[in-house]
Amino acid sequence: MGITGKVIAVTGASSGIGRASAVFLAERGANLVLGARRETELAAVAAEISASGGQATYRVTDVTRRADMDALVALATERFGRLDVIVNVAGIGPISRFDALRVEDWDATIDVNLRGTLYGIAAALPVFGRQGSGHVVNVVSTAGLKVLPTMGVYAATKNAVRTATEALRQESKNVRVTEVSPGYVATDFAQSITDPEVRAHIQSRAASFAIPPQAVASAVAYAIEQPNDVEIGSIVIRPTAQD
Repeated sequence: MGITGKVIAVTGASSGIGRASAVFLAERGANLVLGARRETELAAVAAEISASGGQATYRVTDVTRRADMDALVALATERFGRLDVIVNVAGIGPISRFDALRVEDWDATIDVNLRGTLYGIAAALPVFGRQGSGHVVNVVSTAGLKVLPTMGVYAATKNAVRTATEALRQESKNVRVTEVSPGYVATDFAQSITDPEVRAHIQSRAASFAIPPQAVASAVAYAIEQPNDVEIGSIVIRPTAQD
């Protein structure tokens, strides 16, 4: 099918990789269903897509609430009659050393990065089952491929999603499943870091060589545009200069 005409739900669509993916996919003819917590920014993305001749609708969505994810998928089927792809982008990264004991940050990271992705899968699978087709794209991270100090909990959530993604792939016969692992990307990721020293370090690293979120959006689109009998299981995309 390529991308034209596909109905694609994207979480975390108000900024960063989610926003870039939504705009990129809309430019290629997809019908977008956007979810994020910040309504003003979310509405602006939908308006940008519409102004460029694309199709987009949105719903304020907290991925840690299963009912919100169910409602986002329901919006897709109500507005466009189907859902072809869900792109689970929403994530946070309040990274810190373990001995900083920022346990509330750990809880939030688990809720958004892991639970939020699982809720997205749970919302989409019944629709995919009725249709006999669908595609789950989970955005993880290279932090799970090369684990570094301060990234223990964050990397653990991303690797948990990676594991779940592989199990889902093996269980699925008519549903394609893809994981995309970005490295340093020029987003507002660091804003969720509550440790000032760690935040400054990450911002400095990102300023040195981070790639634009559109590069990740292109990788997401590449997986989606393949023929229905071709599954791109895993894509790693990072700055050439990243260790």
